[in-house]
Amino acid sequence: MPRVVHFDINADDPDRAVRFYKEVFGWKIEKWEGPVDYWLVTTGHDDQPGINGGMMKRMNPQATILNTIDVPSVDDYARRIEELGGKIVVPKMAVPGVGWLIYCADTEANVFGIMEDDPTAE
Repeated sequence: MPRVVHFDINADDPDRAVRFYKEVFGWKIEKWEGPVDYWLVTTGHDDQPGINGGMMKRMNPQATILNTIDVPSVDDYARRIEELGGKIVVPKMAVPGVGWLIYCADTEANVFGIMEDDPTAE
């Protein structure tokens, strides 16, 4: 069964947001060494319940916190989402070395991501 495995925090000023979340919650936040400006957010130890996430510069004024759901095939799930009244908001893209990502909207206009694990994605 697909589960929420990741969250993204959109920030107008990522440096300010990093300071905020570090100071409020004590989260570990480190700049990702990938091809885009992105920060990895560790919210706790792997042996505790919860998920980790990331942070990026806000690209859309309406973007807030976004959950990503792990699926075996983004293509199959994208078809199902559209068949059931959802929409593809951002088409399939590679997250290099991680997998394939699509941003979708449900029937209530809530945006979420679906991610297919694939370390060979480029």
